[in-house]
Amino acid sequence: MPGAASARPTHGAFLATLIEHQLLVPSGLAGVYGRGPVFEGVRIAVDGWITRRTINERPRRMAFAPFLPREQLERIGYLSNFPHLAGTIFSFDGDEAAAVEQARRAEVGEDWSEFQRQTDLVLVPAACYPVYPAVAQGGPVPVGGTTIDLGGSYVFRHEPSDDPARWQMFHQREMVRIGEPSEVLEWRNAWSVHAVDVLRDLGLDAEAEIASDPFFGRAGRMLARSQREQALKLEVVVPISGDQPTAVASFNYHGEHFASVFDLMSHAGEQAHTACVGFGLERVTLALVSAHGVDVERWPTDVLGRLWPDGSVPW
Repeated sequence: MPGAASARPTHGAFLATLIEHQLLVPSGLAGVYGRGPVFEGVRIAVDGWITRRTINERPRRMAFAPFLPREQLERIGYLSNFPHLAGTIFSFDGDEAAAVEQARRAEVGEDWSEFQRQTDLVLVPAACYPVYPAVAQGGPVPVGGTTIDLGGSYVFRHEPSDDPARWQMFHQREMVRIGEPSEVLEWRNAWSVHAVDVLRDLGLDAEAEIASDPFFGRAGRMLARSQREQALKLEVVVPISGDQPTAVASFNYHGEHFASVFDLMSHAGEQAHTACVGFGLERVTLALVSAHGVDVERWPTDVLGRLWPDGSVPW
């Protein structure tokens, strides 16, 4: 286990270092960054390390676009719980004259939003969301349940921030378990323990804790309190920058929520239970840079060997 974390740089100082060394490419908007070749190489290696250390047995592999039908987001209840994080997609809706006027306004910096109409698509806020209706279409889950590995999927959350670890669009390495209550909860709990070891083996000062989602408003505060009391959400936190550690992985038990929305049934004809495990790949990468420095080739030998077991750092 790593030793106690030393004092971390401020958010601003750490971000400046990341940009100076071309690990991140600024876009001019908070929480929106390009990734340089070294940063991207580490992110991909972290994804591979999680794959090699997975505790899933023969998971089904699925992949989805970073879009979701708007009606699915509405049915899930996301707009009630997290309206401040949702990203909706708009597109031009007008004739030629409207198109000309829209372009004119854009060129001179005037508002042109009146020419846009909301589409039937939204940006995916959690990589697991497309899984539940997709699995439900195949009928009841088999005896022993099913595990889905989504790999590293893009997700979007509208929370611009100066914290370099809080991005608006990022990769979430997501896995989903669907089945009987006991087996689903056991899987979630096992991952919350295992993930600490997975991250500590990379030299990170990782700790698990009970957490809650950023629900909106006064009712949301009650939901968050209930979530904590029932330990429905667990997180692994790691120091990155600033005074507080950052959540780099989460482990959520949903009970019957998604089953009730999408008619997701167990082999016994009852509503299935679900849980998900997610690693923020960019956050783990940032934690590694914070812990070991911007010169990746000078990282501890054991860490390099775990990320690149063939012995060749790809740059």
